[in-house]
Amino acid sequence: MAMAGLYRRLLPYPPAIDFASSEGKKLFIEAIQNGTMEGFYRLISNFQTQSEPAYCGLASLSMVLNALAIDPGRKWKGPWRWFDESMLDCCESLENVRTRGISFGKVVCLAHCAGAKVEAFRTNHTTIDEFRKHVITCSTSDNCHVISSYHRSALKQTGTGHFSPIGGYHAGRDMALILDVARFKYPPHWVPLSILWEGMNIIDDTTGQHRGFMLISTPHREPGLLYTLSCKHESWVSIAKYIMEDVPLLLKSEGVNDIQKVLSVVFSSLPSNFGEFIKWIAEVRSQEDFGQILSTEEKARVAMKEEVLKQVQGTGLFRHVAAFLSSANSCCRNLPPLGFEDNLPDIAATVCCQGAEIWAGKYGSLDGYCCRETCVKCLEANGDKAVTVVSGTVVNGKCEQGVDILVPSSQTKQSCSCSASSNYIGMLPASNDVLTALLLALPPETWSGIKDKKLLQEISSLVSTEKLPTLVQEEVLHLRGQLHLLKRCQENKIDEDLGAPLS
Repeated sequence: MAMAGLYRRLLPYPPAIDFASSEGKKLFIEAIQNGTMEGFYRLISNFQTQSEPAYCGLASLSMVLNALAIDPGRKWKGPWRWFDESMLDCCESLENVRTRGISFGKVVCLAHCAGAKVEAFRTNHTTIDEFRKHVITCSTSDNCHVISSYHRSALKQTGTGHFSPIGGYHAGRDMALILDVARFKYPPHWVPLSILWEGMNIIDDTTGQHRGFMLISTPHREPGLLYTLSCKHESWVSIAKYIMEDVPLLLKSEGVNDIQKVLSVVFSSLPSNFGEFIKWIAEVRSQEDFGQILSTEEKARVAMKEEVLKQVQGTGLFRHVAAFLSSANSCCRNLPPLGFEDNLPDIAATVCCQGAEIWAGKYGSLDGYCCRETCVKCLEANGDKAVTVVSGTVVNGKCEQGVDILVPSSQTKQSCSCSASSNYIGMLPASNDVLTALLLALPPETWSGIKDKKLLQEISSLVSTEKLPTLVQEEVLHLRGQLHLLKRCQENKIDEDLGAPLS
């Protein structure tokens, strides 16, 4: 005979006060009057119940990301782009989370990968007064939210480690409103801030680290305007190891005595699937939805990408990379393909297939997209600068989709064609641009093993981010952060990196 399941738990009172009780409602009204419930409205509009017993971290994060209106850039279901627990698998597989839960550090990693600004604090590196200050700041605003990682025992609740967003604060009673994502177990409830702090100040047995809290907010601009790292592609683990571990060792060779030799050392041993590791971010749209009209937002995004591309190509390092790749004597003959061929039909077909994958929410899938026809057009409106558009009809089985890719271009003279012409140069970020961005993103200590002091000084000057223009500097720092987070995450060392506040 099967045993009966559980229908919720009785919320321990005290210390918790049920949000829907008379006392809970009174606290809510008083907090509204004091202005410390501003973050509540967007959170409650996106409140969700975790779909698996161990998905509290994923549910809390997707709830907060949606409350901040951060666009995931890929589909959830149907035509809708929306954060869901099932999409948060960049730093840990969903199967692992389902069976073992997820650590504090990996939730932070997921938030970064999703495009949010994150500040994370463990209790042994901050104070309850600082925690209270951050709770008040986010409770009086709707552009940042707090996710707390705590042990339920401090609240006299059943269970162990848990994540939930904080929905508001009552100053008079010094109580925080926990919007518990395990709604099948406990309803939203008020709890004294001091007791919540006690729950966070318990060491996680799995990681050996203190629990804590994270502040999640919208970044000043979307990260990775032009480039991003593919953390789900099977190649990235080996490639991250190569560029983060092997390259510094290779550069210690006695024969590394000039810039061209440095580039030869780095590029000659690149893994064959490197092209799938660093991605150019396309602006994709459906022809049926938009036709020939470019919105102001579309044109602004493409213009921003063009500026990033221009700034990358204006660096001193770019000139060295371009010279190396164009040299007939360089080892670039062995360089793996980095995304696009020079022939226009190949470029257009590849871009449109990738665009269709993005539009379908299946970027990087192996579902067999085939581009039936392509056309490169230049669109302009109201005297604005022309925007290059690669259009194509993409077929996947019996499905057919018209796709437009809005292309950032660095060329000074626009050239539009629907033929098989191969002279359309500079249409897309190429190997030169991608490799330059990657070299700039490598940690400064990468080059420290170079024995020639004059060469070390020269390369250090070329890769320094301090004098880079603002947009490319942000792009490079974003790539560098991704490299570090993804590598540490896969090594299961991300929690060790959060020994102090991470922002």
